[in-house]
Amino acid sequence: MPLETQAAEGMPRRCWTVAEVEEMVRVGIIDEDERFELIGGEVVPMSPKGARHEWIKIELNRFLQRVAPAHLTIAPETTLRLDARTFVEPDFCVFRRDLDLKALDGPAVLLAVEVADSSLNYDKGRKSGIYAAYGVREVWVIDVIRATIWVHRRLGASGYTDIAELSSSELATPMLAPELAVRLSDLGIAPTTEQA
Repeated sequence: MPLETQAAEGMPRRCWTVAEVEEMVRVGIIDEDERFELIGGEVVPMSPKGARHEWIKIELNRFLQRVAPAHLTIAPETTLRLDARTFVEPDFCVFRRDLDLKALDGPAVLLAVEVADSSLNYDKGRKSGIYAAYGVREVWVIDVIRATIWVHRRLGASGYTDIAELSSSELATPMLAPELAVRLSDLGIAPTTEQA
């Protein structure tokens, strides 16, 4: 049974805070394994993950953990609290190892990575806009079907001013963490015609 509804479409809705949602999870009102984000106070269900999505995430995690220098943390699926009414869960969040997690905010993120199949348009559009609004300096959206990386960088007044799609054979190098440069093809990731 779906956990989302459109019954109140067009009507005012209650705006939740991060603290309220975390308390609902703590007391069991919301299952701690439920996948959602809080965007501007609204609970937004996350798309289910396909097998290819998970495989690419596993391969990327294996690579990033292996090459990451000691001064960087690669956090898979960490909750990134952007303000009192917004948190997102990037597939990977890169930040300085000496950073207190309570201080992890948009500007402290060196790179956020989203691995996307059915959520590709949302991740490239609205979600990248959210990252930009909160000062995340670089976001990668990996298209699991086409095996490309959409690189969003250089914050401007209306979002990212430099957006490029890199093929699986092109080297993607994070501006603030160049040690993590990767070619998807080197990880055995190639385009597919299968559905994720």
